[in-house]
Amino acid sequence: MPRRVALVVSFVAGLVLFHAIVLAADPPRPNIVLIMADDLGYGDVGWHGSPYKTPHLDQLARAGVRLEQHYSLPVCSPTRSALLSGRFNSRFGCTNPVNQRVYPLETVTLAAALQSVGYETALIGKWHLGSKPEWGPQHFGFDHSYGSLAGGVTSYSHVYKTGEFSQTWHRNGQWITEDGHVTDLLTREAVQFIEKKRAEPFFLYVPYTAVHLPIDEPREWLDKYAGEPDPGVRQYGACVSHLDDGVGKIVAALDRAGVRQHTILVFLSDNGGSTGTQNYDPQYRGTHPSFSIPARNGLLRGKKGQVYEGGIRTPALVSWPGKLPARDELSPIHVADWFPTFATLAGYRPPRDLKWDGSDRWPTLVGAAKPADRVLYWLGPGGNSHALRQGNFVLIGHKGKADELYDLAADPSQKQDLASERPAVVQQLNEVLRRVRQSDNDAKVGMAPGS
Repeated sequence: MPRRVALVVSFVAGLVLFHAIVLAADPPRPNIVLIMADDLGYGDVGWHGSPYKTPHLDQLARAGVRLEQHYSLPVCSPTRSALLSGRFNSRFGCTNPVNQRVYPLETVTLAAALQSVGYETALIGKWHLGSKPEWGPQHFGFDHSYGSLAGGVTSYSHVYKTGEFSQTWHRNGQWITEDGHVTDLLTREAVQFIEKKRAEPFFLYVPYTAVHLPIDEPREWLDKYAGEPDPGVRQYGACVSHLDDGVGKIVAALDRAGVRQHTILVFLSDNGGSTGTQNYDPQYRGTHPSFSIPARNGLLRGKKGQVYEGGIRTPALVSWPGKLPARDELSPIHVADWFPTFATLAGYRPPRDLKWDGSDRWPTLVGAAKPADRVLYWLGPGGNSHALRQGNFVLIGHKGKADELYDLAADPSQKQDLASERPAVVQQLNEVLRRVRQSDNDAKVGMAPGS
């Protein structure tokens, strides 16, 4: 073959490969379904060795991208604040479950961004970023909302803790009363939303209240664990499997509607498992089974409410048939990354700097780019604890105590504190932490930026 012809052939082949990579990294606008479990531990799913039955999630995990280092926050409202803003929870002063409004009214949320480029948006489940209708999802980009404006609710009466925010079950900000188990009601609403005929793409956010207490499961789900002598394992296992069934029904609805191939589905949990917490809480009206919650966080140290891996690393997966081949993704992905990532998929370009702490992970998800080391930051409940990760090192601090340092590559269970052996690394990470914390509270309601 003449040299000139060979060069032309090589150039054309290069162009074909380049365009293939571009198409892989910049797909057409998909529907987006994000399902969030509540308090589901890293080890509570079948693909992480759980004894609890999760066949639908396991199937999604086998066929999709398993995010083995996916991070949320230690508790619920902070995770939700980061997910919908693309920013660390500390920017909003949100470190605890909260019923007051978290976002300034001008906040551009993920839902508002997608709405602006033609997506129909719906939140079906738990909001918990402001528990009054005037602070609800409709004011932050959701066309439709249904479920609990506050936190976890009772299984059948659907009320929150006693007090000002006890009444919380709503549709589009209007209080409603319904019969049925909370998991079934949320699943039914999500399925009906999918089955509605529409021309435009949609964003469906389904933050279930399962497996948050108080757990009280129907007989049909308890029977699946009939041979288990521990009543707590029976109830908790039934709750996990009931949630899994809801995920399966949502996937089946996507198939029936003929949109599964054009829908990216993400599943995650809002924090680690609430191991050892008592299911009976007198703040919730009515009677509920009394047991110690047997959540599992695998080999990870810690649990819900803590900034150790067991409190912040969650089960997570991404499924998009035909677009994302099955594999494990081992790089760190933070819940704040989903806004920038979905923005890329939807073709949204921010009109101004939204000060994202998260970043677009699409090139990582398709395996087109090796992720660079990054800084991740968690401010724990009450601001009394924090964690900062750079590379494989994580610095952990608790108010009034000495810093702790762990190498997650060598010690994912965080058994060996290296702070005394690696003082230079501790010093370096504390300097990074100081810079990152300069933006804390810059979007807090009632505070001027930087105050």
